[in-house]
Amino acid sequence: MTSQAFYPIGTPGQPWGPAEVAEWRSRQVRHRSYEAEVASKIDSLRSRFDVVEYGALDYAPDRYRLFAIKSRDWRDDLPTALITGGVHGYETSGVHGALQFVERHAADYAGKANLLVAPCVSPWAYERIHRWNIDAIDPNRSFRDNSPAQESAALMALVAPWRDRVLMHIDLHETTDTDESEFRPALAARDGKPDEPGEIPDGFYLVGDSEDPQPEFQQAVIAAVAMITHIAPADAKGEIIGATVVAPGVINYPVRSLGLCAGITDARYRTTTEVYPDSPRATPEQCNTAQAAAVCAAVDFALAQA
Repeated sequence: MTSQAFYPIGTPGQPWGPAEVAEWRSRQVRHRSYEAEVASKIDSLRSRFDVVEYGALDYAPDRYRLFAIKSRDWRDDLPTALITGGVHGYETSGVHGALQFVERHAADYAGKANLLVAPCVSPWAYERIHRWNIDAIDPNRSFRDNSPAQESAALMALVAPWRDRVLMHIDLHETTDTDESEFRPALAARDGKPDEPGEIPDGFYLVGDSEDPQPEFQQAVIAAVAMITHIAPADAKGEIIGATVVAPGVINYPVRSLGLCAGITDARYRTTTEVYPDSPRATPEQCNTAQAAAVCAAVDFALAQA
């Protein structure tokens, strides 16, 4: 018997309808504050960077303003780097790693690159420590035309003016133990499919674009992060999360056909980070620092090739 049979919502083998989504939503609890933990940090950066409010999520009774941080010395003749975090709100170091990069390193790129940073794409999910948005939709499968996810649509609209001018895009994520204990069973239940247990990799890895993998770029990021935290090994099948390991700590996905955030621009260099915060060998501070280091390495490599 699959773990789907034990998921508390829905009937095994039958996709959820509106009633099941409503039941799921009613079970979601706010665990932390986007305003206190994220928006306030963004506000503190206004003296050094431009802060853009690029939309809002009206999830009554809550309303979440969406913010991006831009280089104050933006110049059209400079290459542009896009950094996104918190597409999955529960992946904490994606959010705080992006903020740490801005706080500690972004000024180093003044006059060298335009930086556009969206540190928390999914604030409703950040507060509830969840993968999905309020409608039980995964934003990171929704970066496509007529997106069903407000979070994805808002970010695409923000990026649209620079889509063909972005040189590098790095999207900051985590793979957690709850992927296996909660989110994959929930996905199987929602879609009326059997749950197929997997293996959570212990360590940092990257997801490149199978249509344009840029292996040297991926390895430059891996090398930088390896100085801070350990890199995930391949499993017994030579895979990480079911995908073939093509180089130490690197797998590839077809990012655009899957509707992933990493595919929203025409950037030559694009990657998705995956930190493992549940490892006994990593601390929250290490995870944040690993994300920030990945961003620095990605920007540095792209600028060196420009």
